[in-house]
Amino acid sequence: MNINLQIEKLILEGIELSPRQRRQLQAAVETELSRLCTENGLPPSLQNSGTIPKMPANLNITNNSNPSLMGEQIAQSIYGGLSQ
Repeated sequence: MNINLQIEKLILEGIELSPRQRRQLQAAVETELSRLCTENGLPPSLQNSGTIPKMPANLNITNNSNPSLMGEQIAQSIYGGLSQ
C-alpha cells in the first residue's frame, strides 16, 4: 500500500535550525511516520482520504534538542493526533 501524506508547513516557534538540521528533522519525521503507519496501521482519520487543516502540538523541544529526536517526537505527536 502506498500512502501519500503531505505536510504543507511545520512551524517550530523559538527553534532555530540550520539547513542541514532542517533536512535531518524532515527525514526523521518521514521515517518515524512511516514506521508508525507500518507497525500500527493507517489512522482511522486517513483511511478514506482526508484533509486536516491544522494540528497543534505541544512538545518539549529546545534549541539543544537533536533534530532526529525532534523529528521522532513531532511524528509521534502527528500520528497520535491523527489517531484520535
